[in-house]
Amino acid sequence: MRDAVIVDAVRTPIGRRNGTLKNVHPVDLSAHVLTTLAERNGLDPSLVDDVIWGCVNQIADQSTNVGRLSVLAAGWPEVIPGVTIDRACGSSQQAVHFAAGAVMSGINDIVIAGGVESMSRVPIGSARAMGEPFGPKVKKRYGRESFNQGLGAEDIARRWNLSRQRLDEFAVESHERSIAAQAAGAFSTQLATVVGPDGELTADEGVRPGSTVEKLGTLKTPFMEDGVISAGNSSQISDGSGALLITTSERAAQLGWKPIARFHSGSVVGDDPVTMLTAPIPATAKVLKRAGLTIDDIGVFEVNEAFASVPIAWEIETGADHAKVNPLGGAIGVGHPLGASGAILMTRMLNHMRDNGLRYGLQTMCEAGGMANATILELLEP
Repeated sequence: MRDAVIVDAVRTPIGRRNGTLKNVHPVDLSAHVLTTLAERNGLDPSLVDDVIWGCVNQIADQSTNVGRLSVLAAGWPEVIPGVTIDRACGSSQQAVHFAAGAVMSGINDIVIAGGVESMSRVPIGSARAMGEPFGPKVKKRYGRESFNQGLGAEDIARRWNLSRQRLDEFAVESHERSIAAQAAGAFSTQLATVVGPDGELTADEGVRPGSTVEKLGTLKTPFMEDGVISAGNSSQISDGSGALLITTSERAAQLGWKPIARFHSGSVVGDDPVTMLTAPIPATAKVLKRAGLTIDDIGVFEVNEAFASVPIAWEIETGADHAKVNPLGGAIGVGHPLGASGAILMTRMLNHMRDNGLRYGLQTMCEAGGMANATILELLEP
C-alpha cells in the first residue's frame, strides 16, 4: 500500500503587516519557497506532478491562480500544473491533505503543497468589499447578516469562562516562547531568507519583546465594548509563504531522499459557523480516533492561535499537556499569514519533532465557516 511522506519543508520568515515583505509580490514570494525547496533537495522540477497552493483572499495580487503563477515565476517547466485552494485559514494544511491523498492513491508521485498570503498587499476582508458572500439563504438559516470571527472568539471566552487576564497571559507566553525559539536557533534550518525591495528578512518579524500582561490589558476590545478579545491576544496580520515536498517512501528512496515524517492521519470537520472557531476540538477527536492514538501519545501540538481563547478552550476540552502546545510560540507571537499558516505551522512542527525525537505531532487550526483540519505526522527514523 502506498504511503505519503514529507521529504522537506521550508518557509519564509513571517513579515509583519507593512513590514519588510510588503513590496514582495505573493507570486514571487511563493516562487521563492518553491525554488528553495528544489535547491535544498536536488529536486528536478520536471518530476513534480502538481503544486497545490493555499490562499484565502484570491483577488487582486492573489487572483488568477497563485499556485500556477508561482510555478511559472519559479521558472519551472510550463508542463507543471498548479492549483489554488481556499479552506480559509486551513488552506495550506488542506493542501497537504490533498497532496498526501494524491500520492497515496497513485494519482501522483511527487506533489508540492503549500500556500501564501500577503496581507499587506491584499488586506483581510478585501473580497467582502466587492460583494456579499453569504447570500440570502445562509442569512435566513442563521438569522444574521454576517459572521464575525472576533465575536466568535468572544463567545468562546464566555462559554469556557476565560478571563481577560488568562487570555493576555497566554499571549505573553506566545511571545516569550517565540523569542526563546529564535534565540535557540529552532527555525534556522527551515527559513528561506527573503531579499526584497525593502531589505533582507532573515527572521520572523512580528515578535514583540517586553510584552506584559499589564501592557496588553490597556488595549481596547474592538469586538465588544466589555469584551476580552484585543489585538494583543489575537493573531497578527502578516505576510509569508511555506512549502512541503510530498511523495511516497518508495519514490523517495529511488531519488536518494530521507523523509522526515509520514502523513499518518488526517481529518476535516464542520462545526457551528456562528461561533466559527470551535471545530479544532471535534477535528482532534476525529483524527485521534482514526489514528488509533490518544492525546497522551502526541509529543507536540500546533494549534493555531487565531485568538487566545481558541487554543485555551481546545486544551480544556482535549486535556492536552499545555507544555506540548505551541512550544515555539504561535500566531500571536509571530503572525498568521492566512493561506500560508498551515504550511508554516507544519514546517515548524516537523522540525521540532526531528530536533527532539518526538514520534507523533498533531496540528489543527480553526477556519472561517466553522471548519477545522487536523493532521497527525509520524517521525521516521533518520
